[in-house]
Amino acid sequence: MRGCFVLCALGICLPAYAQAQVTPTKAKRDSIARADSIARADSIALVKQLEKELGQQAADTSAAAAAQGPRATGGYMNIGFVALTDAGWSTEADVGAIQVGDHDPHVNGFSIPNVEITLDGAVDPYFKGFSNIVYKLDKDGETGVELEEAYVLTTSLPANLQLKVGQFFVEFGRQNNQHPHAWSFVDQPLVMNRMFGPDGLRSQGLRLSWLLPTSFYAEAMLTVANATGGTASSFRSPDSPEIHGGVINDRLVDRPSDLLIAPRLNTSFDLTETQTVVLGVSGAFGPNNSGPSARTQVYGVDGYWKWKPAAAQAGFPFLSLQSEAMWRRYDAEQRVSLADPAITLPSEILRDRGAYAQVLWGIKPRIVAGLRGEFASGDAAAFVSELRRDRTRISPNFTWYPTEFSKIRMQYNYDDRKGIGTDHSLWFQFEFLLGAHAAHKF
Repeated sequence: MRGCFVLCALGICLPAYAQAQVTPTKAKRDSIARADSIARADSIALVKQLEKELGQQAADTSAAAAAQGPRATGGYMNIGFVALTDAGWSTEADVGAIQVGDHDPHVNGFSIPNVEITLDGAVDPYFKGFSNIVYKLDKDGETGVELEEAYVLTTSLPANLQLKVGQFFVEFGRQNNQHPHAWSFVDQPLVMNRMFGPDGLRSQGLRLSWLLPTSFYAEAMLTVANATGGTASSFRSPDSPEIHGGVINDRLVDRPSDLLIAPRLNTSFDLTETQTVVLGVSGAFGPNNSGPSARTQVYGVDGYWKWKPAAAQAGFPFLSLQSEAMWRRYDAEQRVSLADPAITLPSEILRDRGAYAQVLWGIKPRIVAGLRGEFASGDAAAFVSELRRDRTRISPNFTWYPTEFSKIRMQYNYDDRKGIGTDHSLWFQFEFLLGAHAAHKF
């Protein structure tokens, strides 16, 4: 009978044939009813106790979350891998003498100028983070590693403001802040190397941008950054003697004017339903290391035009034009010659200029033909510098994208160096992408 009480207390009914075999007395039926009532009451009490404890736990969790502040919802991190391999041949045995960009082909034969690991994602409701780590092989096959970019962007500042903090490419013109895999040609434009060195202008600092309240797109930017390092060649770079020819004058950062200041204004509007124009002006101002108070000024203008018909498929066909022009005023103070310490170079203003223009024709989906013409020149100075020699180059190319994750490119270069002669080069490039990657600039 004890087993019967337990079963009844748990609310489990005996089979009908078992009930027919057991005929309890009235006393026993009363006992069973009391046991059933007690069991039900205990079960209800237990459920209420559990509900109370779970409710308290939920309240404690909510209080802890509120104390920690808002958390990112739907947080993510994209990981991408991009590799470039170049192969080709030039009539110039010292390929580095004409291919002066850090991510250009280095030698006759094969080069791996850029292998890039990218990370980007949401930090929290207030910031996004970005990082680019680059591997590359030099002309001797030695591996180099650099932290190309690592910065955060704000996502919730008022008044259409945005702040970028960290190490990044300075927004100067159109191509300076593009990574090599986003270039439309195999190599860096000559004027980019002339003004900002083999790896472009980038440094550690902050950039504030303001999206103007206009009916068309207009954005003003101001970068404040360090003016030192190998990626600030027009300023306080260890490679600056290639510009001014003298011994470096070490300078400390004593005042705001010892930093790099780079403003930019960028605007875009539609000419028609099928044509878009992007225009920009840029500047970069800071100290150089030819003397204790020497300074550099760089100015630039850029333009971009694109036509794409309303019936385009996968973005094709299209036609685009892009051009940039830059000027540099480099105030070189009196300095000791690096080549001959017995010679003192006079104070002088070194002026350089250059430009490129390129056209791209998207013939049909994944097939693009391009042509670029460019030059860079500099005024005469009290010393001779290969870096400031007058140069021109013409480069037709052809690109095929098997998919959005790979690219095959062929490019011919005709180079003319004043006082040296002409050279011919033919380069092939293969790119592949693994994972995700951030969208490129329009």
